[in-house]
Amino acid sequence: MRRLSLLLGLGLLTGCAGGHPGKYVVFFTENSTQLDTPAQTVITQAAQRAVSSHANVRVEGYAAASHDLSADELLAIDRAKIVARQLAVDGVDASRIRQQPRGPLNNENGALASRRVEIEVGGR
Repeated sequence: MRRLSLLLGLGLLTGCAGGHPGKYVVFFTENSTQLDTPAQTVITQAAQRAVSSHANVRVEGYAAASHDLSADELLAIDRAKIVARQLAVDGVDASRIRQQPRGPLNNENGALASRRVEIEVGGR
């Protein structure tokens, strides 16, 4: 039951980004770089918007700070790369995609927030 609640919560949160029309959020499970179905759906939506508007896309990967900061930083980088790669597969010109891994953050509000990649269509 707890797992179902978590999955439903993730599904509701996936793609929500405070009302910013060009901002999309992809969530990952803990210590994972695997894209699940809701994550792929969010990336596809972002890609469709970017392709239709010929916009640049900024991809920011996050990871929680733990005992191994270098591993956490690599996880954030890998997450950003995977999302950027999927955006390209979905039709976004790779030259329009900018990756900005943010690495481990000690002040993140909760574990879920630190397991995300933000996509901003029309980003800098």
